[in-house]
Amino acid sequence: MHSFSAYCRLNVPVSASHRTVIRAASSKINPRARFDPDRRGDRHEYFRAMLDHHNDARDLDARHRL
Repeated sequence: MHSFSAYCRLNVPVSASHRTVIRAASSKINPRARFDPDRRGDRHEYFRAMLDHHNDARDLDARHRL
C-alpha cells in the first residue's frame, strides 16, 4: 500500500477534485512506467491509494472544522 506521505508530496489542497489528484499523481510517475502496459495495474493501484488518502484527508478536515 502506498503511504500517506506519497499523497502529501502531491501538494494538492483538500478541496481539490479527484481529477486534480489523479493528474498530480500521474505527474509523479516515471515517464517510462507511465506508459508501460505491463504496469497498468500498478498505476491504478497507486491512483486508488492516492484517492483513498485524499478522501481520508477530506474527512479529517471536515471533522476538524466542526
